[in-house]
Amino acid sequence: MKTVLMVAEKPSLAQSIAKILSRGSMSSRKGLNGACYVHEYTGSFIGQSAHFKMTSVCGHVMTLDFIGKYNSWDKVDPAELFSKAPTEKKEANPKLTMVKFLQVEGRGCDCIVLWLDCDKEGENICFEVLDAVLPVMNKPRSSERTIYRAKFSSITDTDICNAMNHLGEPNRNEALSVDARQELDLRIGCAFTRFQTKYFQGKYGNLDSSLISFGPCQTPTLGFCVERHDKIQSFKPETYWVLQAKVNPEKESSLTLDWDRVRVFDREIAQMFLNITKMAKEAKVESVSKKEKVKQRPLALNTVEMLRVASAALGMGPQHAMQIAERLYTQGYISYPRTETTHYPENFDLKGCLRQQANNPYWAETVKALLSDGINHPRKGHDAGDHPPITPMRSATEAELGGDGWRLYEYITRHFIATVSADCRYLQTTISFSIGPERFTCIGKVVTSPGFTEVMPWHSIPLEESLPHCEKGDLLPIGEIKLLEKQTSPPDYLTEAELITLMEKHGIGTDASIPVHINNICQRNYVTVESGRRLKPTNLGIVLVHGYYKIDAELVLPTIRSAVEKQLNLIALGKANYHQVLEHTLDIFKRKFHYFVDSIAGMDELMEVSFSPLAATGKPLSRCGKCHRFMKYIQAKPSRLHCSHCDETYSLPQNGTIKLYKELRCPLDDFELVLWSSGSRGKSYPLCPYCYNHPPFRDMKKGMGCNECTHPTCQHSLSMLGIGQCVECENGVLVLDSTSGPKWKMACNKCNVIVHFFENAHKVRVSPETCDLCDAALVDVDFNKAKSPLPGDETQHSGCVFCDPVFQDLVELKHAAMRHPMHRGGQGKRQGRGRGKGRRPGGRLNPKKPKDKMAALAAYFV
Repeated sequence: MKTVLMVAEKPSLAQSIAKILSRGSMSSRKGLNGACYVHEYTGSFIGQSAHFKMTSVCGHVMTLDFIGKYNSWDKVDPAELFSKAPTEKKEANPKLTMVKFLQVEGRGCDCIVLWLDCDKEGENICFEVLDAVLPVMNKPRSSERTIYRAKFSSITDTDICNAMNHLGEPNRNEALSVDARQELDLRIGCAFTRFQTKYFQGKYGNLDSSLISFGPCQTPTLGFCVERHDKIQSFKPETYWVLQAKVNPEKESSLTLDWDRVRVFDREIAQMFLNITKMAKEAKVESVSKKEKVKQRPLALNTVEMLRVASAALGMGPQHAMQIAERLYTQGYISYPRTETTHYPENFDLKGCLRQQANNPYWAETVKALLSDGINHPRKGHDAGDHPPITPMRSATEAELGGDGWRLYEYITRHFIATVSADCRYLQTTISFSIGPERFTCIGKVVTSPGFTEVMPWHSIPLEESLPHCEKGDLLPIGEIKLLEKQTSPPDYLTEAELITLMEKHGIGTDASIPVHINNICQRNYVTVESGRRLKPTNLGIVLVHGYYKIDAELVLPTIRSAVEKQLNLIALGKANYHQVLEHTLDIFKRKFHYFVDSIAGMDELMEVSFSPLAATGKPLSRCGKCHRFMKYIQAKPSRLHCSHCDETYSLPQNGTIKLYKELRCPLDDFELVLWSSGSRGKSYPLCPYCYNHPPFRDMKKGMGCNECTHPTCQHSLSMLGIGQCVECENGVLVLDSTSGPKWKMACNKCNVIVHFFENAHKVRVSPETCDLCDAALVDVDFNKAKSPLPGDETQHSGCVFCDPVFQDLVELKHAAMRHPMHRGGQGKRQGRGRGKGRRPGGRLNPKKPKDKMAALAAYFV
């Protein structure tokens, strides 16, 4: 019997697909990485009985990165990243050990069926899976086919079974186009980002962005926002005048007429027209026309339109809307949400999808009427050849989906019903009047057939007062004629919906990546999202774009990226050579980079006007070990210390608070120590600004604080304050936080495990002696007599935090995702004796013999 391995893109998809194909009779088990499940069942595969193993990955298995030394910002010239720097594929999430998991499950399998999402990224993941699995699969006989690709657009029984019966092959060209995009974005983005970040953060203190990033798609996206900002800033309002007339067809009713000239910009001319019309006492009806008009039903829904509506009407950011749509898809409520197509294929079961909605209370009447009267075939849209338009695949209620999930699903469903409904028809009546020599018009609309607007009421024709019955030549008394003074107004800032439209129009990004680029410019502090989801550029965003325009406009204009996107599409279609496109594009951007570096003074002039130099920013905090003058603490992102006398800048840990640490100095370099803290519930540790940036020992890396320092005698070092191996992570050491009293705690110097102990103790010290049972360092604890929880009113005790029965109720773990073997639910209740090291959460039989303290420290660093 053959064994067939099947791989989906997400665990939830694997479960849904296996459930459909096995008709619910499958057995499930957890995979070795703990994140993915394996669903097994027996069935038929190409006319033979087979054993199926359905599992999944979690998105991309591999990611592209530079090899070792080229990841260092300090050691490598960014210009080298364009050609010299070799790249390699690394595991996208090493903690998931996805390659090992796939190899374990793939070993001994005869065939593989790839159920990855059916887009270019999905094709790319197909080949990542094949690279991991093919070496361990059984070797095929001669020309026997072993690799199959399933093509599907929704998680429904029909679609999945149909995909299984019509298996194809993965598309190498589409996968290569993704590889090309990844490499271009990595090399170009990293080179520009590293250069401009180091250059500007070394000069200015209040940029308030930890990364001055550049991206081939991200920067033109920001360019659109700044272009609109510039239009607003340069706008000069002009005064204009409008003639407004009101007529009284009946005694108590009045009708406002619109002037055919619309407006004039000269006050005297406007006054002249007012004077001429005021001479007339009546308005004469010149013509009455009635015309039936049609408001067309919408085209079928694609990704870009869904994101536009989600932002403009539902108030959801594109990234958030995309995440919700993906969740609805994996749960089987809608079809695949990444598509550029707005045209349904001829064989699409429109009636079947509509029947699913026949009993939904929100639109049941409309759907039943459509099914009985016959549906209208959707309008002919654009067929991009990828997936059908986004369609509801089964009925749902607000209680099932809740919140934003329901709001997006409701819109998708209403849009689908509208595409198969009739057009909206209305009668437009236009009455033309003359008052003296001037012409005025009045328009009224009456709906004759609401059509699709029944289900999309926000598109309905607004209700207007009905026009009076008039004939040509009728005279109506004039109520009033007046001159209105108005001003032209500037455009508003771009909404996300307008930005998405611009990106699509200019070919910036794909339907899948557009939300990511918009999210990036928000996170980098280049734009802020104002009310109405309008994007307002920050000072930094404006200066960057103006700087690019000054040096090389093509870096920010959409033209060059649009051309690159076309080349990438040609790779996907097999019409362009992957290596040639890569080489040619990198060569262009390499030349642009060198010119940008040579001309950076042009952007710097703009920066000087908007931002303060480092020396003028921040407040004095701690003393420099070289000149013994105060260094300034710059709080704006990225927080750092700057010594203006030595002209040196020292980076600090981010996302926390920094304060002076008791004016204590580092024994190695005489710099005053500072204390980093993530808050009262988090961890804190002291660090030396110089050692943090220039590791003093070979076994230390840049960015290590005193809780990871291997100095043998310093009172703040790991050697003196380390207690025992972390109970959660492999390499961490639990270190006493000597600043935490009276609410004492020790924290892992690698992960976020925190152990609270000995509350209200007067003093807690780490002893040089170790525990006989678990080799953790012993702890000496002093309590005040009034508050001592020790037996027999003792005030002092020395023992092991993990093993000493006296300490059993005084230790409490604070880590949400973890339980220590000696604590139930982190409440400090004893289950029995355990190990401070070697035991994992939940306990394990025959724990490995733990190392002694120094060996543990050595293993941790080497």
